[in-house]
Formats: sequence, structure tokens, C-alpha cells
Amino acid sequence: MTAALLDAVRRHAEAHADRSGIARTPVPGLTAIRAAARTALDYAIARPLVCLVLQGTKQVTTGSRSFTFSAGDLLLITADVPTVSQITRASTGMPYVSLVMDLDAAVIASLVPEMAPQTAADHHGAVRIEPTDAEVADAALRLMRLIERPTSVPILQAPLVREFHYWLLAGRHGAAIRRLGLADGHAQRVARAVALLRSDYARRLPVERLAAAAGMSMSSFHRHFRAVTSLTPLQFQKQLRLIEARRIMLADGVNASEAAFRVGYESVQHFTRDYGRMFGLPPARDMAAMRDRLQAAA
Repeated sequence: MTAALLDAVRRHAEAHADRSGIARTPVPGLTAIRAAARTALDYAIARPLVCLVLQGTKQVTTGSRSFTFSAGDLLLITADVPTVSQITRASTGMPYVSLVMDLDAAVIASLVPEMAPQTAADHHGAVRIEPTDAEVADAALRLMRLIERPTSVPILQAPLVREFHYWLLAGRHGAAIRRLGLADGHAQRVARAVALLRSDYARRLPVERLAAAAGMSMSSFHRHFRAVTSLTPLQFQKQLRLIEARRIMLADGVNASEAAFRVGYESVQHFTRDYGRMFGLPPARDMAAMRDRLQAAA
């Protein structure tokens, strides 16, 4: 089954991947990833997702914790958290290949009432790694085979995505994933504030407005926001701005000044200082290094 899944994901990625190795699929939230060489550090605010690694090795760091995962492992992220990731083992002959599925809170919420209660406590953080369950891999393989028959996707994707989530909920990660389906749980309340930050990151958002979106008092909001994301709301917004500014400079070719103002900075000097602290280089040098890597990989 693993070999068949690897073959299906690799074929889709080789046919459809962009120059960064990301291949979208017709199934919303399902993405194939391929890389033929070690990559640079990638900074992101991850959404809740699962990543099935089928070949190669990747490292993900969040806060002070680092995780290394390889073929046969499943990476689970159950909250919007800042991550620094890097593909560490890949080659032309043995490329890194993985399959990523965004976790759908609505699907989870519809499944949980139909499943037997789970009493096991969950004491792990928002990021963890475990072996991929056979049932999860099997559901993923059938999703990839469905993609090869495009006329079937609109009819059959929903039940297969639902089954994929079911096996995740039924497995060792069930307790952590169930929290995403609790409409009034702390994770979902914080997620409402995070959605506001993501959609409006370039504007000044008073913490009072974010707390109101979450339906929490100020003290409760600060405590739970940091517990879920590992950052304060202001730190979260700053990282969103810097990551988006980096994307804008690379994609649109604009300079640091324009990027800074687009993402909400009022001072270019302040932006440059924050950028260097996060990415290790000032904007111009970082852009030059990134474009050199893209040209070398082309």
C-alpha cells in the first residue's frame, strides 16, 4: 500500500508541481509535495493539517521543539502555530515526497457525535509525529486514485475526505483532533481570532477586538491564545506580516519599502530590523539568496 501511495503521489507531483514543488489537487485541502534536493528554511504560520511522508526526510521546528520525520511517519498539527521547516534528505533519484491534508473542522464536528467517546487524555502540544496508520494510508491512496478519474471527483471526494478524517479520529491522534470540532472549545475560539488576524493582518487590531471575536475575557484570551499558538497576539500578527512581506517581495519583485507598507509597517527601519531578526538576513540580501536558490533549482 505504501509503495502504491508513493507512486501515485509522486506521479501527480511530477505532473503538476510548481517550481517550489507544491502540486495542488482537485480535492480541496489536499496537496502533493516533491523536492529533489535539500531546501532552505521555510517560515510559515501553519494551519491544522496532517502530512504523510512517503519518501525523504523533513525537519519542523515550533517554539523550542524540533521534530524530524521520514517515510512512514505522519506529522499532525492541530492549531495555527509558527513553524520553521526544511527538507533535509532528498535527491534527484530519491526525491522527498509527501501528501498534505488540511484538517476540516466542519467534517470533524459532524463525525464526533457519531463516534464512541474517547477518554484518553491528550497531553501533547499542537505538533506531534507518529507512524501512519494503515487505514489512513489506504484512504489517502483511494483519494489519489480518485484524482486520476476527474469526472468522479465531484461525486466521491466528500465521502472519501470524511473517511480519511474518520480514521484519524479513530486512531492514536483522536483526542487532539476532536478538539478542532468543538464549536465552543478553546481551540475553536482562538481559531476565530486567528482567522481575523489572517484576513486583516495589515491593519492595527486591538486585542480587545480579538478577544471579542473569540468570546473571551482579555485575561482568558491572552492565556489561551498563547497556549494554542505559542505566541502573543501581537507576536502572531508580526510574524504574519513578515512572512507575507517576504512572499510579496519574491513574487512581485517589489522592494522592502513597498512590502513593508503593504503589510502594515509604518517604519521601513523597524520592518528591516524585524525582518533580519526573523529570517537571519536583511530583506535585499535574503531576496538575492532566495532567487539564486530558485535559479539553481530550475
